[in-house]
Amino acid sequence: QMPGTARRDRDMAVQAKRNLSKTTDPVEKLRLQCLARGSAGIKGLGKIFRIMDDNNSRTLDFKEFMKGLNDYGVTLDKEEVQEIFQRFDKDGSGTINFDEFLVTLRPPMSNARKDVVMQAFQKLDKTGDGVITIEDLRLLFNAKYHSKYLNGDWTEDEVFRAFLDNFDSPYDKDGKVTIEEFIDYYSGVSASIDTDIYFIILMKTAWRL
Repeated sequence: QMPGTARRDRDMAVQAKRNLSKTTDPVEKLRLQCLARGSAGIKGLGKIFRIMDDNNSRTLDFKEFMKGLNDYGVTLDKEEVQEIFQRFDKDGSGTINFDEFLVTLRPPMSNARKDVVMQAFQKLDKTGDGVITIEDLRLLFNAKYHSKYLNGDWTEDEVFRAFLDNFDSPYDKDGKVTIEEFIDYYSGVSASIDTDIYFIILMKTAWRL
């Protein structure tokens, strides 16, 4: 969560809903439906896919893919879902790799933005294994710039809890954040911020880079 994030998230959601009526491309429709839920929208969909992937294959067949979208409350008709699926099932195997799928679904980030997100993750990932723990986050997270802390509404701990809720979904309180989840989340935040420079300042402030 960043200063004014709630407001920017709202603006982004409104904008996404507005753009939804203009697009006919199913992938773009799905992206906008996720962004209409705010910064954590795409990450939330990823979470559902990861839960459904019982055998840890990182792949889903059409039925699982369709079910995941339905569980997430996405409104697309079956033909649109088929078109999305076929676009990602490049080798015609009947399954798609959902990591690749989520990478394509993320709103594009400039290299400058990607770099600062990676810097933050690497600073947090003490062991270098691509997974950070809630404790790692707690040690570095800087709540003091948050508007609700500054105006006295929330304590530092409450700011941190609200931030954490973006990562620890109610379905999956494992206390861990993967690099994919971190990037999924910040690509959503990034979509709500117009300039690289502002995004970079926010990241540097939040993670003391």
